[in-house]
Amino acid sequence: MAFHASGLPSIAAATSDLWPSIANTLAIPWRSSTYGGPTSRSRPTYTPPGKSPATTVNSNVKDGVSIQAPRNAATPTKTELPDFLRDAVISPRFLDRRLANASPINIFSEVSNSSRTSIDMANPLMRRSYAALMARPLTTLPGFRSMSTYQPSRMQRFTWIDTQQYPRNIQTRRFGTGGVPRDLLANREAAANRNPNSATAQNSFYQLLLKANMPAIVVERYQSGRFATNEATDEAYQKALSMINGSTNVNSLGDSAANASGLSPAGLQMVGQAVAAHRTGGNMAFSTGNGGKNGPLHVIVDETFGTSALRWIRFLLWFGLCAYLSLVIVTMVVEGMTTFKRPGSKVDGIEAKAENQKARFADVHGCDEAKEELQELVEFLRNPDKFSNLGGKLPKGVLLVGPPGTGKTLLARAVAGEAGVPFFFMSGSEFDEIYVGVGAKRVRELFNAAKAKAPSIVFIDELDAIGGRRNSRDATYVRQTLNQLLTEMDGFAQNSGVIILAATNFPESLDKALTRPGRFDRHVVVSLPDVRGRIAILRHHAKKIKMGPDVNLEAIAARTSGLSGAELENIVNQAAIRASKTKANSVLQTHFEWAKDKVIMGAERRSMVITPKEKEMTAYHEAGHALVAYYSKPNAYELYKVTILPRGQSLGHTAFLPEMDKYSYTVRDYMSIIDRAMGGKVAEEIVYGNEYVTSGVHADLDSATRTAWQMVAQLGMSERLGPVEYLRSYDRLSSETRAMVEAEVKRLLDDSYARARALLVSKRKELDLLAKALVEYETLDRAEVEKVLRGEKLEGRVSIPPGPMAVPKPTEPIEPGLIPPLPGAPGDGAGPGSPPPPAPPPPAPTRQISGPDMSQE
Repeated sequence: MAFHASGLPSIAAATSDLWPSIANTLAIPWRSSTYGGPTSRSRPTYTPPGKSPATTVNSNVKDGVSIQAPRNAATPTKTELPDFLRDAVISPRFLDRRLANASPINIFSEVSNSSRTSIDMANPLMRRSYAALMARPLTTLPGFRSMSTYQPSRMQRFTWIDTQQYPRNIQTRRFGTGGVPRDLLANREAAANRNPNSATAQNSFYQLLLKANMPAIVVERYQSGRFATNEATDEAYQKALSMINGSTNVNSLGDSAANASGLSPAGLQMVGQAVAAHRTGGNMAFSTGNGGKNGPLHVIVDETFGTSALRWIRFLLWFGLCAYLSLVIVTMVVEGMTTFKRPGSKVDGIEAKAENQKARFADVHGCDEAKEELQELVEFLRNPDKFSNLGGKLPKGVLLVGPPGTGKTLLARAVAGEAGVPFFFMSGSEFDEIYVGVGAKRVRELFNAAKAKAPSIVFIDELDAIGGRRNSRDATYVRQTLNQLLTEMDGFAQNSGVIILAATNFPESLDKALTRPGRFDRHVVVSLPDVRGRIAILRHHAKKIKMGPDVNLEAIAARTSGLSGAELENIVNQAAIRASKTKANSVLQTHFEWAKDKVIMGAERRSMVITPKEKEMTAYHEAGHALVAYYSKPNAYELYKVTILPRGQSLGHTAFLPEMDKYSYTVRDYMSIIDRAMGGKVAEEIVYGNEYVTSGVHADLDSATRTAWQMVAQLGMSERLGPVEYLRSYDRLSSETRAMVEAEVKRLLDDSYARARALLVSKRKELDLLAKALVEYETLDRAEVEKVLRGEKLEGRVSIPPGPMAVPKPTEPIEPGLIPPLPGAPGDGAGPGSPPPPAPPPPAPTRQISGPDMSQE
C-alpha cells in the first residue's frame, strides 16, 4: 500500500530497526550544499494531452514524459535504497505515460514533502503524543498533505497550498463532498487497505471516490501497483484519467485571475473566514479554486455543538412565532366571516311542505277537546269563504298550553297535515343570538315567507324563550325580538290566510301584550291524558310491536295515572327492548310490568353492594311506609308495590297509585300523605332506637313538611289560622304571623308522627313479617303484601339465598383499620342477643318520592 505521511509515526514505532535506513534516506536532500529548500525542489510537471511541453533547461524526456530538472542544482550523491524501500514495479500497460511522475509514490517524495513536525513524530527519541490532536489529512496526493495539530491554547497556522505547478484539482475529503459522507469514505478506504489483494474491495473504494469527485486518488492508488486489479478497476482508472483531463482544461481558464499565492480574492476572503471559524472552535474545509465562475471555491464549516443548538433554538422560536401569528390571523378571518354572515343569513329549514307532514288527527290521542278546537282552523284553511260570508273571524293565533310530553307539537303538525298547507316551524331559542338585530330580522323573514305561501301555518315552539315578560334588566336584542313579534302578529290582515300556533309549558311567564285578544286570543289546554286517553295511546303505539296474548293494556293504563303520552310511548318501547333481550317471541305482560316499574320507580341497581345489616334496616323502613299506607283509611292512593332494591337515587321504594284518576284532595287525603311519609322514620325508631335512625329519612321529612306548608299557608286548611293564603306574601308577613304559621306546621307534623307511631306499635308483628319477607324476596306487590300480613307463603316466588356478602379481595394487603368489620362478622361484637350496631351506617342515598301524591319511600 502507499506510504502516507500520517502513517510514518506508526511505521517507525512498529519497526525500530528500520530507522538507520530511513535516517540515511532523510540525509539525501541535505548532502548537496546547493540545495535550495523545499521551494527550489524539482517537481514533475504533467503535460496535458495535445500540448507540447514548455521549453526547459536540462529537461529529460523519457518515454514521452517530460521531467523538468531544477536549474543550478548540484547532482546529489547516488545512494542505493534497500529493496523494501524501492518503488514497486508497475506494468507498462497500466502506466499512463502522461501521468507517470505526476504523483510519485516513493519514500523520497514522502519524506521530502513531510513537515518538520511529521519528521519529529517519526523519530522515536522526539515522538510526542500527537495522535489525539491530529486531524485526518485533507488529501492523499503527495505534495498536498497537510497535518493539523490543533491545540486550544494557541492559534493554528494555516498552510497555503500551492496549486499553480499542478494543473489539477485537489481532492479533499470533507463532509458532503459529492454527496458522499466522510465516514463512508473512511470505512471504504480502511476496507480497501485491509484487503490489498481483493480487487472487489479496491473497485468499491474507486467507485465511491469517483462519486465523490476524487479521481486523482484513484489514479494514485492504481499507479502504486500495490493493490489488486481487474477489469472493473481498469475501467475506474480510465474514468478517473478522463475526469482529470477534463478538469485540467477548466482550471486553466482561471489561472489569470489567481493571485501570487494561488488564491483569488474570494479565496483569500474564504481563508479569513476559515481562520475566524477555527478561532471559535469550528473546523473549515475548502478546496482550492480561483473563486470565478469556472473555478468556484467550495468551503464547508463544521459547526460546534453550541452553534448548532443555538441555530435550532432560533429556528424553533421563529417557527412558534409564525405559527402563533398564523393561528391568530386565521381565527380573526373565520370570526370576521361569521360576523358578516350571521346577521344577513336567511332563516333556513323553517319551511316544511305539506306532503312532508304525515301526521293526522288520527295519530293524536288523549286530548279530544284540543283536537275539536283545532278542527276549526283546518276548516278555515280549507274553505275560508265559509266563515267570511257570515262576518265571522277566526283567531289570528292559538296558544297550546300543557305539561311536557302531552303532544302539543304533534297537534300542530296534525293541523298542517290535515289542511295540506305549508308548515313553518321554529323554536323560540333559534331567534335570538349574541348579535343585535338578528332575532328581529329572523322574525320578519319567517312571517314574510309565510305570507308568500299563504294559506300556511307558522308554529313557534317554546314561546316563553322569546315571549317572556319585559323588564328593565333585559338586553336590548331581547326586547327587539319580542317587539318585532308583536308587530308582525298585530299587522296581519284578517284574511291573510296565515295561522299562528305556539306552544309553551310555562304560560305564567308570557308577556301580557302577547297573550291579549287579537294576537293569541285562544288558549288550548293540552292536559295529561285520563285513563281512556292512556288506553288509546297504548293501543296506538302497541300496533308497532308484536304483543303476546296475555297483555292487558287496560290494567296498565289504570296503573299509570299521571303519565304523559311520551312516557306511555316509552313504556311500550322499553317493553319491546326487554322482550328482545330475553329472546322472547313476543312482548308479554311481564315485560310491560318491568317497563312500567322502570319508568315510575327508576332503573334497578342490582350491582350495588349493600351489607346485610343495611339491607335489613332498609326493609324495616319501607315496611313502615307500606303498613301506614295500608292501614290508613281512607287513603287517596292505594299501595302498589314495595321494594328494597336500589332504584334511581334511592335505596328502596314504596309506590302508591290510584285506582282511578283523582283531581281533588281533602284534608284527610293530605294527612294520610303526611302519615305514610312519617312511617319510615317511626319504624326505624321502634326497631333500632332513636340513636340509630338513618339519614335516608330526610326525603320523607321534606315531603311531609312541604305538604304541611301547603295545607297551612296556601290551602287554608288550618282551623287556628283560618282560610287565609300566606305563602305568596310570606316575606311581607309580620314576625308574629310567621311564628303562628310555623307553629301550625309543626303541630300538623307532630300529630302525624304520633298517629304513625301508634299504628306501627300496634302492628309490630306485621312489621316484622313484612320486613322479613322483603329481605327474602326484595320486591312485593299489593297482593303479596296482603298474603304476608296474613301469614301465608308466597308460592312461585324464588327467595334470595341468605348468607354473608362476599367482599372482593384486594390484590395488595390492606392496612388494619382502613375497612371496618362487616356486621355480624367475628370480632365486631355482634352475635345472638347482642345490641344494635354501635354507630349508624354512613349517609346513604336519599329515599325520594316518585311524585307528589303517587309513591312514597
